[in-house]
Amino acid sequence: MVNTDIYLHFNGQCEQAFEFYRSIFGGEFITRQRYGDMAGGDKMNAADQDRIIHVSLSITPATTLMGSDLPSGDDHNFTLGSNFHICLQAETEKEADKLFQLLSKDGKVEMPMSKTFWGAYFGMAADQFGVHWMISYNSVKPNQA
Repeated sequence: MVNTDIYLHFNGQCEQAFEFYRSIFGGEFITRQRYGDMAGGDKMNAADQDRIIHVSLSITPATTLMGSDLPSGDDHNFTLGSNFHICLQAETEKEADKLFQLLSKDGKVEMPMSKTFWGAYFGMAADQFGVHWMISYNSVKPNQA
């Protein structure tokens, strides 16, 4: 594995939370994107267009804190204590598939492994103990872009 990141989910407070975390840990945002910035985002209601679809903040050389808001229609899925994923950054697509298969066994697949609009090979699952995982492989490394 390349590294492990922490991914937090919010119900409309992601931007405020990450400004708070940045005030504590310092640094600059690696990315900050809104739902309105994605393809088809202009068709969402105005409030959802302004919500954060993805933000990342490096908090140590080996740890990135990432987050997003749920679209307002998904608010029913938001409960405290289940608003996080552990994100594993795999070194290869094959490793990503293996991690996903092992972690999702006897658990629940939330999103099967697939190519995404942001360019990663990505999937999400809850393991048999209810811990939520994101598995990601990105063939383009940040210094190669």
